[in-house]
Amino acid sequence: MTTPARFAPASFRAFRATGREYDSATRTVTLRYSLDDRVTFVETVTFEGSGADGADGSAPDPWGPGFERALLHLHVAAGTSYYKTAAPPEVVVEGASLGPDELAFHHHLYDDGLREFAVANGLPVPRPVTVTADGAGTRHDATTAGVLRPGLVVPIGGGKDSMVLIEAVRHLRPRLFAVNPHPLVVELAAEAGLELLVVRRRLDPALADLHGAGALNGHVPITAIVSLIAAVGGFVDGYDTIAMAVERSASEETVSVGGVPVNHQYSKSRDLELLLADLLRTTVSPDLTWGSALRPYSELAISRAFAGLTRYHGTFCSCNTAFRQDAAPGDRWCGNCPKCRFVGLMLAPFLDRGALAAVIGRDLFADPDQVPGFAALMSDEDKPFECVGERRESAAALHLLTARDEWRHAPVVAALAPVAAALVTQSDITDLLTPDPGLAFADPVVAAAVAALLAGGR
Repeated sequence: MTTPARFAPASFRAFRATGREYDSATRTVTLRYSLDDRVTFVETVTFEGSGADGADGSAPDPWGPGFERALLHLHVAAGTSYYKTAAPPEVVVEGASLGPDELAFHHHLYDDGLREFAVANGLPVPRPVTVTADGAGTRHDATTAGVLRPGLVVPIGGGKDSMVLIEAVRHLRPRLFAVNPHPLVVELAAEAGLELLVVRRRLDPALADLHGAGALNGHVPITAIVSLIAAVGGFVDGYDTIAMAVERSASEETVSVGGVPVNHQYSKSRDLELLLADLLRTTVSPDLTWGSALRPYSELAISRAFAGLTRYHGTFCSCNTAFRQDAAPGDRWCGNCPKCRFVGLMLAPFLDRGALAAVIGRDLFADPDQVPGFAALMSDEDKPFECVGERRESAAALHLLTARDEWRHAPVVAALAPVAAALVTQSDITDLLTPDPGLAFADPVVAAAVAALLAGGR
């Protein structure tokens, strides 16, 4: 693509998903897009490894209507990374026929999934965008998809939630799954002693040049994209169950803009989970199970369980500093960002101060300058656009710390104890530490395994 010297987002009328292909020899998906007929993008997604499932040493043949439908949904979802350069009012999916429910799902991705991006760029929410398909393809009846090979995968990203889920289902012999894994993720997989399925997603390199020429930029629904890559991978690598490690508190909005909820974690929310699980079941394959095995649990409950998994305390990391493109291999916790504060706050009620300081690299609660950052975790006005839990979870954790001698006099705890006490009751804390059985994972064996580990953390 030739990068224009000056990119004018408002000059584009439509974003088009123009073509998708799969090369079985290289196990590579190619996704093509364009803005009107002036700017084109090409992305590739490569599934590394042989594709053998370990049973007879053979690789599954992915081709079939289910695979093609999963590929189509990935094509549309991944397009958000390029659509956002101009955010035109129309999204057109070419060479496909999409039903009302399918169109509605993708509209959610281009509206709810891009609301943070819209707020950051001064654009209206909800997003005034339409998603249509040209009807050139044939619709797919998921009942004709055929049977996927049995197998469980757990997508991991380096944080504590993934490690809790891994330990819960270890006896089920899961494979791990990661897209463009950071060395830290590879290290964690090795520590867990489980096979890691690696996928390389290569964005069109022209994106960086366009951003320098005036294109818009911002957050996309990345968890939905990764989930759909994993769904395609079910046909390529041979598995039928994808267990995410997303907690129930991801559903809370980050801010409200004119009464419209804007959630940094929309693609981790329960609303999106229900929509995507139904989409995969009804349009891809009824044999494909996708969802979050940790959905019944709060971050506080998951952190209580993780506190006992000491083998991972020196390796896991949730700080975005470690995952920057320019980060050094040894970078871990920066100790001065919303993610560091939130993870530290969730673990603090279940660890002593010295142990937590060893994890983060410093005692955050001893630093009075950290008070505003911790206060923001409980705020209706300036909750950070990060993967942090509910406001009441942060208040509950602070309230729990006031009952422990080694914590109650720490400057952060002492300063914010009155705020926390005004926001939560003992009933709230009990509710946060109690699983919601109505949110249980669809596979009862996986759900029971998770329940057993989380119960042991009480």
